[in-house]
Amino acid sequence: MHDLASRRQRQGLPGGEENRDSELVREWFDATGAVVMGRTMYELGEEFWGDDPPFRTPVFVLTHRPRPAPVKEGGTTFTFVTDGIRGALDRAKAAAGDGNVDIAGGASTVRQYLGEGLVDELRLHVVPALLGTGMRLFEAGSAGRRALEVVRVVESPVATHLKYRFVK
Repeated sequence: MHDLASRRQRQGLPGGEENRDSELVREWFDATGAVVMGRTMYELGEEFWGDDPPFRTPVFVLTHRPRPAPVKEGGTTFTFVTDGIRGALDRAKAAAGDGNVDIAGGASTVRQYLGEGLVDELRLHVVPALLGTGMRLFEAGSAGRRALEVVRVVESPVATHLKYRFVK
């Protein structure tokens, strides 16, 4: 993802690969009005993202450790939410306006939202690489036994992009 033109442009950087993967990432970024992520994802990305993170939207970080909200370049503000997943989602929906709320992860965060039935659409970008043991995205009952319908499958040389919608 780091070499894609859509991500590089989002951070004011030149160049990058312009391909189907880049188009899908651009579509995802453009549709996102706010982001929710877990504290671990924030802590792992904070230094890497630097002063100009790619989000360009309000980001709500789930945590038990309150702290001031840093305002970054490009419109990204990290707000630390201590009142749980529903509180973070309510704030993100209010901030997103007509845009989507992206539950960015990590896996534990996504599992919590799936378990409560708070996810309408699921996008998976499957890259054929083994990274160790990792954490399961799906546990027994984590999606609340809801049916999924396939919205889109796009294959590229580097990933398979899957988009599902939960059937109500």
